[in-house]
Amino acid sequence: MANPQNTNASWVERDLAALWHPCTQMHDHQWLPLIPIARGQGVWMEDYDGKRYLDAISSWWVNIFGHSHPFINAALKGQLDTLEHVMLAGFTHAPAIELAEKLVRIAPTGLTRVFFTDNGSSAVEVALKMSFHSWLNVGEGQRRKFITLSNSYHGETLGALAVGNVPLYKDTYGPLLMECLTAPSPDAYAAERDESSAQYAARCAQALEQLLIRHAAETCAVIVEPLVQCAGSMRMYDPAYLTQLRALCDRYNVHLIADEIAVGFGRTGTLFACEQGDITPDFMCIGKGLTGGYLPLAAVLTKDAIYDAFYAPYEAQKAFLHSHSYTGNPLACRAALATLELFDQQKPLQSNRALAQRMKSNVESLRNHPHVGDIRQTGMILAIELVKEKRSREPFPWQERRGVRVYQYGLQHGVLLRPLGNVVYFMPPYVITEDEIDLMTQVAADGIARATKD
Repeated sequence: MANPQNTNASWVERDLAALWHPCTQMHDHQWLPLIPIARGQGVWMEDYDGKRYLDAISSWWVNIFGHSHPFINAALKGQLDTLEHVMLAGFTHAPAIELAEKLVRIAPTGLTRVFFTDNGSSAVEVALKMSFHSWLNVGEGQRRKFITLSNSYHGETLGALAVGNVPLYKDTYGPLLMECLTAPSPDAYAAERDESSAQYAARCAQALEQLLIRHAAETCAVIVEPLVQCAGSMRMYDPAYLTQLRALCDRYNVHLIADEIAVGFGRTGTLFACEQGDITPDFMCIGKGLTGGYLPLAAVLTKDAIYDAFYAPYEAQKAFLHSHSYTGNPLACRAALATLELFDQQKPLQSNRALAQRMKSNVESLRNHPHVGDIRQTGMILAIELVKEKRSREPFPWQERRGVRVYQYGLQHGVLLRPLGNVVYFMPPYVITEDEIDLMTQVAADGIARATKD
């Protein structure tokens, strides 16, 4: 018999008495419902009162094969019976070795070394430190700066915040952050009305080159999110920029860091977004979907040349002395191996094409909506930008919280649509069906109509 205390109301009361939630103004939960989730299966989550919610954003972009996948479950249960954890300094284990080998096989050609971390922000920190330290080790210690793109986001630890440029996350901590150089984002939304996304990307690449002409000798690396600036309102750009960026980094002898934490593992239509620019970065950060949403794990992939810069006898200061207690945790590595095996079994890159087309077709009518300024899509990521005035693209005032109204409407109608400001987006698990896409997009369209009617 069910415990009468295990209801949404009882769990919310206990939660608000003890928990502090991430990326949340806790005062909002005086009026914005807090949803306690009891279980998940596929694209669906269920609360303690039995109401179901379609997870349209893969729970912050991690559950790429949905919740409680039986294949990943079985892999984790098997690993629990053998090894739960061992430190990865001086010791090793099969899941970490197998995962590193697998990642090297599927990554862009030339990425041959794998350094495991716990989460995406930490992976970015590792890439930044590794780039700087490798230059130091080869006698170029004057390189201390990084170039980042406007509107970029790379995480919320101090190093990751420093190379990001979303004011909401960065401004408060500005006094604590290292100074970086900023190049214009090739965000196609910012292009002139008669300018193609490729033309605008080329213009932004020229601006980056001017920055490199002046600062290359003091620059460690350029860091970008390939194709989609996810936390930066899902702004998207042409793959040609990646090709030009790689050429510029080669020409001016600086590293290229590709932050694929959110866009990797099939989100953009290819396994890694870098593939669409036909490039290999010097560092590639991966995470989020790596374990299918089961356990924290991220990694930095790099080249032999970087690895060799740290390889020296009896010189501790040349070693990369960065560590996390749970680096390469066997359970997390086993979940990642199972997730990657599902790519081989289910071929989601092929099946996702039809799902992406379904999303696109379902929202096409919104292009004529008076408060929709843009609909953009890259693979399985689709974003709808709400604006106060369509032609000028004047944004709604933040205080009106139009996106939050869509979020509330979605929860009332069983769909999790957590917006980015006034951008409503879909980033669903790959196991979603066309009927579920129809439900997801219809609820979003109805929510947008409700949120903008006045």
